Amino acid sequence: MNKAERSYDIIGFGDEVPGVLAMVAAAREYRRQTKKYPKMLLMSKANAGEGIGGHLIRGKLSYLDRTQIDRQLQTSLNLDTFGAPSALYQEFLKRAGVVQIALDPEKGDRALKEMLQEAGVAILSEVKIASVVKSGPNLTSILTSRGETYTAKQFIDSTVNAELAQAAGAKKSQGFGTFGLPDSELPVTLVFETEGLSIQRLKEIELAYLKRFRNLADTEAQNFLKSAAGFDERKAESLRQELVDSHGNLKTLWAGKDYIDIRCNALSIAYHSFRGKKLSLYDSGAILDRGNVAILSGDRLSWNALMIAVTGSEAETLANNGGKPTPAMLEEMKFVEQWFKSIGAKKVTPASELYIRHAGNITEAIEPLSGAKMLAGGVSKQEALATFAYHFDVRGGIPGIGDKALANGFVSTMFSKPTFNVGIRHAQLKSVRNLAVVSPASGFEGFASAAGRIVEYNAAVGHGLGIAATLALLSNRTLADISNQEVREVLVKVGELPLIFGKTSAPDIAQLQQFESAIA
Repeated sequence: MNKAERSYDIIGFGDEVPGVLAMVAAAREYRRQTKKYPKMLLMSKANAGEGIGGHLIRGKLSYLDRTQIDRQLQTSLNLDTFGAPSALYQEFLKRAGVVQIALDPEKGDRALKEMLQEAGVAILSEVKIASVVKSGPNLTSILTSRGETYTAKQFIDSTVNAELAQAAGAKKSQGFGTFGLPDSELPVTLVFETEGLSIQRLKEIELAYLKRFRNLADTEAQNFLKSAAGFDERKAESLRQELVDSHGNLKTLWAGKDYIDIRCNALSIAYHSFRGKKLSLYDSGAILDRGNVAILSGDRLSWNALMIAVTGSEAETLANNGGKPTPAMLEEMKFVEQWFKSIGAKKVTPASELYIRHAGNITEAIEPLSGAKMLAGGVSKQEALATFAYHFDVRGGIPGIGDKALANGFVSTMFSKPTFNVGIRHAQLKSVRNLAVVSPASGFEGFASAAGRIVEYNAAVGHGLGIAATLALLSNRTLADISNQEVREVLVKVGELPLIFGKTSAPDIAQLQQFESAIA
């Protein structure tokens, strides 16, 4: 074998958390069955020295989106606050020291690297695909821009835009192409950390703004609010009304053990009046949204708040460029830094990579997953690997979806929250049979990616795919040949099958099914 050639059993391309956990799951199952570890390689476009774990680690998305279980269901099944996640994901959270919501990127990086090392998985960073080699419907090798060739029997792609799958010839829709809106995409976020801005100080500042923006006699504050509204009186009144709840109480921030939920736009209004730009994502191109804030050690707060509008093609380009923020995004960040320092932050540090929520979907999944299927409970209880619950969250909106809905006779694009069972068939490919995609780019259709893009869900899928990769390896099959049932049997055998509780009680399943069919 040429020195520039390396041979492995399984290669993972992309180092997002679900992909890393898939590799760990594969290694552990292989060892359980054979008493030795397989030869495995994790490839990343990024520099591993900056952290392993994609947008949670280098993108510093410390505020984790957790499964959202209805209180009644939680009580009746005696579930924890966050349900029953994949055992492997729970292990990662525990190793990283997550109490409820907040993930410290440094601790997360350390936990993932330890898990990979224990599983005998090699890491290759700063990889760029030059080309690939296929044998029939199977991928055999990745050729890098450095002139090296890496072969494997099974491949797992965890990139946000299914980059390896695309290189291997799999078809993919851009943006929300499954809604006939390829140019429409969810905004990206440049997460940042503040240091020296205490929770108490933040509460005091927000309360002061709230009182002033609600006080019509405070001329200066009303001018600030009008500026943030783009001097649109109706928008200004809407912003004013949004600052109180249905009982007329000020919507002050809520601070939990390790997180803060900003419940209104008071801080956003203050920033946008300072910025001189309308608080409107598609009018201004970027907004300081109501923040999801993780509380970290060392007086640090991590803000998922700076949202930037992108098109479908722009999201694809950003993903191909390793999620690096553009000069224009970094320029906006300078204003954010200036404003936060003006309210007490000593330091403001942006992440080195963007949080790209979504960048299209593969269209050749063995069993595509729609929003209606999620509302109907996902895969059957007999083949389920886990259960997940989350709203169809299109934070920032899908440009054009409302107009398309009205044109097709639908007055609303709001649907119930699905509580659905997890499988792997939407991540397995027909066209490249030994390759699976575990990311927001999996085989989601319609609204499914709005819930399916969440890391906690994909971690359960990745856990299953890792086991499937080993089953395929040991039986001389491809990933596409492995069923949910086979993976489930392993989870049962090793005592890692979580409680299954997907439900089909949503009243609007048929309506969403009609909506997704009509819009597509």
